[in-house]
Amino acid sequence: MRMDLIDQKSEAIAKDIQNNLTQILQEHTALSQKMDFSPFIKLINDIIKADAIFLIASGRSGFAMRAIAMRLMHLGFQVYFVGETITPAIKAGDVLWAASGSGTTGTIVKAAEKAKQVGAKVIAFTTNEASTLARLANTHILVPAAEKQDHGGSKSMQYAGSLFEQAVLLIGDAIFMELWKINGTPAEELWKRHANME
Repeated sequence: MRMDLIDQKSEAIAKDIQNNLTQILQEHTALSQKMDFSPFIKLINDIIKADAIFLIASGRSGFAMRAIAMRLMHLGFQVYFVGETITPAIKAGDVLWAASGSGTTGTIVKAAEKAKQVGAKVIAFTTNEASTLARLANTHILVPAAEKQDHGGSKSMQYAGSLFEQAVLLIGDAIFMELWKINGTPAEELWKRHANME
């Protein structure tokens, strides 16, 4: 292939990536406009009152929830990610915050059942309000994104559960911003909790 053709293709690729990013951002704007934000009042209250907060999710949603766990730690909450070797037992007074697009992921449903059994509260993010996880939750946040095997493109042009996974992180950051406003700790103080052995 001649260099001038490669250069032309490179420009097209760059423009395509810009268009892809624009589409992703537009999908998140549309998603946020479809959401019911009233359950977040209870979510915020439960997090503030919790003795400890346990987060659980699988796959890419798990990475998003780990990022949320980090921000909660920066605010000074006692927080754990389920499955890590140092995660203790959940108990009454604690909160389990779970994310599962389908709301049927076996390990996550079992964790929610255990949390309810010991008297902990359950917060759940799903795309399906009729799911097992949604029914178990004390507070359910419906994220109107495509499930992993929804290939129709009606809710998202992205692959699999990408919109849900991204939304978990973005909504988590929005929750963090509200908790931070309520907490009132200056950014300089939060910085002291950042990892210093990287």
